[in-house]
Amino acid sequence: MDDEQRMSNDQAGRVGRIVTERAGRDGSTSALVEPVVRPRGRRPHRAGVVRRARLYADGNALVVRDHRLRARRYPIGDDGIRRAVFLLPGDLWETVAKRPAERWGVVVFEGADGRPVLQVPVAEWLPEAESVGVVELQASNCLSRTGLKALITVLGIPCEERASCRDVSGELAGSRPGRAVWSELPRWHVWTRAIGGLGWFVALVASFAADIGWVLSVAAAALFLVPASDLLLRVVGWWHNRRHSPLAEAALIAPSPQPGSGATRRFLRTASVHVLPSDIVLTNTVGEERWIGRHTGHGVARMARLVDSKTGRPLGVEIRDGDGEARALLPWRHWFEGPRGSARWAGLTTALAVPWADEEFRTAHGAAQGDGDTEPWWRRHALAADARKMSPLAPAQARKETSWHRSVIGGSEVLLIPLFSLVPLAGLLSDEGPARLAGLLSLLTIAAELGPAVASSLSGRFWYDRVVDEPTTSEPS
Repeated sequence: MDDEQRMSNDQAGRVGRIVTERAGRDGSTSALVEPVVRPRGRRPHRAGVVRRARLYADGNALVVRDHRLRARRYPIGDDGIRRAVFLLPGDLWETVAKRPAERWGVVVFEGADGRPVLQVPVAEWLPEAESVGVVELQASNCLSRTGLKALITVLGIPCEERASCRDVSGELAGSRPGRAVWSELPRWHVWTRAIGGLGWFVALVASFAADIGWVLSVAAAALFLVPASDLLLRVVGWWHNRRHSPLAEAALIAPSPQPGSGATRRFLRTASVHVLPSDIVLTNTVGEERWIGRHTGHGVARMARLVDSKTGRPLGVEIRDGDGEARALLPWRHWFEGPRGSARWAGLTTALAVPWADEEFRTAHGAAQGDGDTEPWWRRHALAADARKMSPLAPAQARKETSWHRSVIGGSEVLLIPLFSLVPLAGLLSDEGPARLAGLLSLLTIAAELGPAVASSLSGRFWYDRVVDEPTTSEPS
């Protein structure tokens, strides 16, 4: 890299250390000051959590903001939080066996009497938690990567480490601390499905035991709640993301894949990098969205373009934080090697305005270097899972990972719900009103369950997962 480029990168690095953060009501932040801790990446139906939920300091208080912009304030001092305890996971087996939210430990904020006030599972606040495993990332490094370490420092409280998360149950005995966690599915959705399943079973048993015709209609109505809640959640998520998108004014970097690299319409239409004034937003092929801060040490501080140590060919782009840790990995072949690749690379470097440099990367033996090879060069990289999802997936794999039932709810439900609906469905042939109503509701249940699944599969097979050589006008430019 020549002297002129070094000077330009150093100047850009100084600009990138601005700490103020501003956004409108529909954005992720509202006059927040770094360090701000951002949640892990999520699917479109829960993108509101990623865009709005935050941990940050406001004066002499720790603030937990949820996806509805409601804030819980925890004062710092004698009447509030006095210390933080980082409960590390145990051995590797224990770590893997834990719930995903606790795989990298839990930060417990304690009061003056030692009782826990707030729990913060680290994995819930690590943007790339879905793209890296416990083998590649040590729990001791996660406090810095999430921004929790910097936040604790700003709050001015001591932080202590303890050896195992098995102490959590004892620490929390007899107390009900807050917990900064948002599940993959909202509470109302879980309760609606539970009521629907239980109501169907109870009403069905009662209808046969007491031979009461209208009870069968109640069973069919209860079962309809299960797929109806799924549809409502997805429609509400889609509408909210479209109407209240903070990405409309962001700088967009879309992929420009090398011709013949197997790029699909799904990849071209879904994968993207948006650069906001205070955040970089990465969306992978399956629609998972994650936010990483820009003007903060635990966010984007520099980039490295990895080049093959033998041929000098660009392989990928690492987005790194202030500690030099890779936070995201973009395969060069799928993002910057196509007809518009040079413009996309220039757009990314300009929008991020951080220093970058070429670095040699020694590929594993047998890793792919050309179109005819089978194994990708990133297979031994710590962010291999990230690079895989930031590339075109095999059509069958893409449909599996974007399927609502396989990736969110459970693959067997699409068969079980229609099967359970067959008994009331026979009421369509009856002359009695309650039986007909039960049959109609069962028909709606089957349609609500199978319709989206069939539509998703067919659209994937015949449109989204078709390989295209060049982006069409419908793909982002």
